[in-house]
Amino acid sequence: METIALEARVRELLERARGTSGGRAAETLYGGHEHALRQTLLALTAGAGLAEHESPGEATLLVLHGHVRLSSGDASWEGRSGDLLTIPGARHALDAVEDSAVLLTVVKGP
Repeated sequence: METIALEARVRELLERARGTSGGRAAETLYGGHEHALRQTLLALTAGAGLAEHESPGEATLLVLHGHVRLSSGDASWEGRSGDLLTIPGARHALDAVEDSAVLLTVVKGP
């Protein structure tokens, strides 16, 4: 069993994101291609985001730091530190309203 200090990883990943032209950095904490479950820590600087994309399966987004906006079609949802957002099965996008870090949990469909 492995214990991961999320607060420390958030700080490190936000620093890495600040040093990139796209304003984002990510690290898979658990899972991968050989697992159904995958958890990825994603850091975004204010104004950075993920363009609209397909959902790879059931997914949630836990906001660990900051403020993000999840959008799908004409709908959008705000998430702040401590909020858990359910990601729709439709195309969606994620934008950081301020420097943010989220834990993306995905269970791939069959």
